[in-house]
Amino acid sequence: MKLVIATHNQGKMAEFKLALGRYKIQLLSASEVGITQLPEENGASYEENAMMKAAFTTMRCKLPCLADDSGLEVAALGNAPGIYSARYGGKVNNGERIAYLLEQLRFTPQDKRNAKFVCSLVFTTPRGLVQGFEGESHGTILTGPRGQGGFGYDPIFFSNDLQKTFAEASEPEKLRVSHRGRAVASFVNWIRNPQGTPSGSKEPQAVTIR
Repeated sequence: MKLVIATHNQGKMAEFKLALGRYKIQLLSASEVGITQLPEENGASYEENAMMKAAFTTMRCKLPCLADDSGLEVAALGNAPGIYSARYGGKVNNGERIAYLLEQLRFTPQDKRNAKFVCSLVFTTPRGLVQGFEGESHGTILTGPRGQGGFGYDPIFFSNDLQKTFAEASEPEKLRVSHRGRAVASFVNWIRNPQGTPSGSKEPQAVTIR
């Protein structure tokens, strides 16, 4: 089975490969199927953004596709940056976005810096099968980066589950409790369960994972 991951983000691609590597699936990135540009993420929710990318990719390459949209929600900032996490403050790279977010929280005490990562994952096939999955991971925002791993906001997100930042965790540790890891686990459980296929679908066999 070939499955396209609708992303050009190498960090995300590595996480999908780790999560799905033990199954009989050939994972392909968007660029590997000739898609150099994905739709602009201008939806009103994570799910809308993921749906646009998944549907676009499936229509272009005629293969099953997984697309995700994810973000960091900080309670003290009214759940910002949320769906704008990848372009928060108009900053151009991870370091600048982290610095900008920490500046917004400069006067926020540690016990008021609760946050969560949210992931919406959408699976589509050329024959019209569509299914969505969600995942969350809760923690707090530190006053400075810790750790060398991960990507995005991982160095400042202290995981409640791991008691360390995502950037300090190994890849398997992070995957076990991360928002994306939990959404992918829900996807795998759904695919492996014949009862998970929506009523009337003609395509359960096409997406079987072993």
